[in-house]
Amino acid sequence: MNAMLEGKRALVTGASRGLGRAIALALARAGAQVVAHYYRHATEAQALCREIQALGREAECMAADLADARAGEKLAEQLTARDPEFRLDLLVNNAGLWRTTPLGTTEISAVDELLAVNLRSAFLVTQALLQWIPAGGAIVNISSVAARQGVAGGRSLYGATKAALDAFTRNWALELAPRGIRVNAVAPGYLRTEMTAAHFSNPAMLERALARHPFGRMATPEEVAAVVVFLASPAAAAITGQIINTSAGFII
Repeated sequence: MNAMLEGKRALVTGASRGLGRAIALALARAGAQVVAHYYRHATEAQALCREIQALGREAECMAADLADARAGEKLAEQLTARDPEFRLDLLVNNAGLWRTTPLGTTEISAVDELLAVNLRSAFLVTQALLQWIPAGGAIVNISSVAARQGVAGGRSLYGATKAALDAFTRNWALELAPRGIRVNAVAPGYLRTEMTAAHFSNPAMLERALARHPFGRMATPEEVAAVVVFLASPAAAAITGQIINTSAGFII
């Protein structure tokens, strides 16, 4: 295993399935101890932690509803109560919702839910945990090409939340640079995960999506996770405030 993150501790939000799971595993394989946050999918989260432990790495599962305005504070309380010497070298703000919200028919509850999980939670979790991130630490936000590229099918609200997350990334990078903390984001395109399974069960939708990728295929969660590992590593010491496109060329 690659040990470029040996001795580092990482928290990945939304880690039980899909891209979050791939990121958590990639970080563990690079040597990191992993705190895997989840909300509803406890069985999957526990299976992930067992898989990480089988690699010889420490892993801990931690539940929280990130739509709760106090979720960040509650996570901080749980982490520090168990470990008085708690230190967080990497925070990956991955948790998110991918919803169809057509203009004209979307309920306010759906608007509030996407804003709470995709945007507000990243701010509040980062704010709550910031004091435990040392110089040399890193924050990686999971954005999307939808922040820069129009995506048909009622994705405007999702794209807006990711565009705002990009703004957080650039501004936090400036704000935290004096503390020696780097902040970057990765921006995947379509990924075939549990969250998008229904979307790509339609052959016509899948064909249209693949046609927008120069490689004729989507990036895999593992390929995106590899970029997160790089951004967390000493090899990326000179990189901050960047949004790295990991979409297999979707917006070329």
